[in-house]
Amino acid sequence: MQEGIENIADPSSIIRHIWSPSDSDTKLIRKAYDMAKEAHKDQGRHSGRPYVHHVIETAIILADLGMDTKSIVAGLLHDTIEDGHLTAEQVEEAFDEEVLFLVQGVTKLGHVRYQGLERHTESLRKLFVATSQDVRVLIIKLADRLHNMRTLKHIPKRKQERIATETLEVYAPIAQRLSIGKIYKELQDLAFPFVNPEAYEEVKKLSDEKYDQAVGTIKRLRKKIIIELDNDNQIKDPTVDYRLKHLYSLYQKLKRKDMDIDRIYDIVALRIVVDDVEECYRVLGIVHGIWRPRPDRMKDYIASPKPNGYQSLHTTIFTGDGSMAEIQIRTKKMHHEAEYGVASHVRYKDKDEDNKLKWFEKFISNIRSSTMTEDRGIDNVPSWIKEMTEEQKEATDPTEFLKNLQTDFFKDRIFVFSPNGDVIDLPVGSGPIDFAYHIHSQLGDNISGARINQKFSSLDTELESGDVVEVITDKSNHPKRKWLDYTRTTLAQSRIKRAIRQQNYDS
Repeated sequence: MQEGIENIADPSSIIRHIWSPSDSDTKLIRKAYDMAKEAHKDQGRHSGRPYVHHVIETAIILADLGMDTKSIVAGLLHDTIEDGHLTAEQVEEAFDEEVLFLVQGVTKLGHVRYQGLERHTESLRKLFVATSQDVRVLIIKLADRLHNMRTLKHIPKRKQERIATETLEVYAPIAQRLSIGKIYKELQDLAFPFVNPEAYEEVKKLSDEKYDQAVGTIKRLRKKIIIELDNDNQIKDPTVDYRLKHLYSLYQKLKRKDMDIDRIYDIVALRIVVDDVEECYRVLGIVHGIWRPRPDRMKDYIASPKPNGYQSLHTTIFTGDGSMAEIQIRTKKMHHEAEYGVASHVRYKDKDEDNKLKWFEKFISNIRSSTMTEDRGIDNVPSWIKEMTEEQKEATDPTEFLKNLQTDFFKDRIFVFSPNGDVIDLPVGSGPIDFAYHIHSQLGDNISGARINQKFSSLDTELESGDVVEVITDKSNHPKRKWLDYTRTTLAQSRIKRAIRQQNYDS
């Protein structure tokens, strides 16, 4: 999935990446491709390539993840309403309400802007809630961000650090929480040199010096374990390979080890993939029969999965030559889920399937799996996303929030955006006046109108999650009693009543 490897003049560049495409899949992709190409025909990127190249690469990333066809279509169309001058009606007419829903969801996410640690974590809480109707929106946005990061070198330098920091602080943690290893690791490594170039160069130099030595050790271990597994006729077709620790993850670990790379034993790890859980533990026994394990570094993530559902056995062994190495053992299913995470479990409801389809077995050991929504017929919202706002009122430390990311879903709240990307949560039934008073009392007192999603709207309009609200003011305008009928929040109503009392007193 590298930049520029595909022939963007033909939608077959996308179709080749789809897992077993049907004729109807191919037809939808070609239709969306033609629509996106026309919508972006006069637009270019900083790289000098046509803008349509970006949406095609976004669609390819989604196809590589095994996403459903409508997600890939939405990936192709995700900028057509905002930047390509198509209307929502045109998208819905050409496809359906579901594709439009996904496209608009990605557009709304685009309004969230990185504002620094305090503000971005507040936005992050609300971002999860605002998009928890369908996790595919998040995955499409992650694919969009991944391609943008691959081409970050082409944009003006003044923007590079902000975008990279936002990626590292917001998007990579989302991908990691969704357990999509193929995305979050690359996002981190792409952002790293822009956020902290000095540390990046230091880590790269340390790793280059260490990788050759570590790879040589791992290759010797690999050869030995393959022979032992071949001699055990109960282990069927194991895959034995190794992985290099990606740079940003290595940096995080180096900081905990005083930047001493000799204290890191998993810079290169041997990975053994087998068919089932029983074989995992059998292989672990074989490994410990060959090499002496370090007891304090044995981790059983099969019995106790990580919070994002990751499962594997990790053991650190003494290699016999004075060094140590990490060996990871997992099933094919566990390996697939570690790479693709939630993306590999997004699926349509089959007519014969039970309505209680699970995301995947043991997604989080202590949180029950979500069920499909009644109206969309898609298994699309894990319960942990709906638990992302539990600390909305209690959390005061943004760093602690990022660490825990464990919250509760406010079903009685809506989440709307200001034109500059701030996310405001309000009670269901709130209107533009509530929004104005939430921002500033003077703004509320002088509101004379509002643009909702760039359209002039009356002050009694009820806002919906994802709306972009721009307040229009007139200094000669003052609160009126009828405004009380247009508001829902206690804050707005108390300010209106106070202003009316003051007006009566002054008169």
